[in-house]
Amino acid sequence: MGPINTRHISGSGTPESAWGKSFATHRVPQCTVLELLADSKAVHILAPHPDDEILACGGIIQQLAQMDVFVQIVAVTDGEASHPGSSCWSPRLLAGARTAESELATRMLAPQANRIRLGLKDGHVAAEEERLTERLGELVDENDVIIVPWRMDGHPDHEAVARAGYKTSQLRLCRLLEVPIWGWHWADPEGHAFPWHRAVSIALTLEERHKKEQAIRFFRTQIESDPDTGREAVLPHFALERFRRPFEVVLR
Repeated sequence: MGPINTRHISGSGTPESAWGKSFATHRVPQCTVLELLADSKAVHILAPHPDDEILACGGIIQQLAQMDVFVQIVAVTDGEASHPGSSCWSPRLLAGARTAESELATRMLAPQANRIRLGLKDGHVAAEEERLTERLGELVDENDVIIVPWRMDGHPDHEAVARAGYKTSQLRLCRLLEVPIWGWHWADPEGHAFPWHRAVSIALTLEERHKKEQAIRFFRTQIESDPDTGREAVLPHFALERFRRPFEVVLR
């Protein structure tokens, strides 16, 4: 299936090979984590679902862990709705399993990072957007950095979290950065939707890439098929390819 021109997450989406060609064409400038931080001493990574923080920022999290920076993962939902109708994975079991997966991955990449669990309802974050914004306002301080999914990411929970993060950044005078997650799936790299002019890349070492890959493997609920319903993995191989690059992309 070729590139998708709408923000629907279906099929196999835009192949990683297409993105690879476009990265070469657009010559995305490189940046360092230190440059992104400027003089900030705290970074809050907002994860709509457990695994989003690792997929988009697994390398960045490792680099932050080597610096004198407070890193906080804000788990907005527990991801309990990822296997609808499954007798193997009820919402209650999924919430516990996905939380444990995220905790294991975070501890491996950044043992000192803090993880806070908000417990909003998976698939219904937009309905609680005002509440989320209020809660975020309690967690961040002026001049902190907030990392959110891209505001055009395609998943309603991701976009609601991004909007809440943006509002919080305006109210609390924080720096906001966005990271595509499902945007890599639906967007056409040669179309007009993807904001190449805002993109910078953060280079990852071989060791950082290896550790990120190990962290992703903790998310067995997402990378394995459901034996009850027969549905393929939530994150099949073609989706995971987008997060195995030697760099991560941030929208400034």
